Amino acid sequence: MFSHVALGSNDIAASKRFYDAILGVLGAAEGVIDERGRLVYMHAGGRLIVTHPVNGDKAECGNGHTLGFLAPSTDAVDAWHAAGVANGGTTAEDPPGIRHATEGRVVYLAYLRDPAGNKLCATHKISG
Repeated sequence: MFSHVALGSNDIAASKRFYDAILGVLGAAEGVIDERGRLVYMHAGGRLIVTHPVNGDKAECGNGHTLGFLAPSTDAVDAWHAAGVANGGTTAEDPPGIRHATEGRVVYLAYLRDPAGNKLCATHKISG
């Protein structure tokens, strides 16, 4: 459905430390800063771009926005969360754990805010 996702950042170096850590846990290669100063990750057919806003204004996170990442196991979700907290992120919502989603689905989730305040989630589907 998506060709890419872009998130704003006011500090690309801090974002690189954070995203290298959390995406590395999920098997992604280290991010590359392109010729326009954007931080780019490519993994499993997806592309994440972290960039200063092109209009020159300060990056701000969206209220109600969450970017979700698939994790291969509950251990990977926990490692993703720990890597994020250790690299400039903050816990968002409840601690990592089981949630009961719609239609009988059970998932294991963790939420973080990146150094710019963007809300992220790692998800592992347990059943349903």
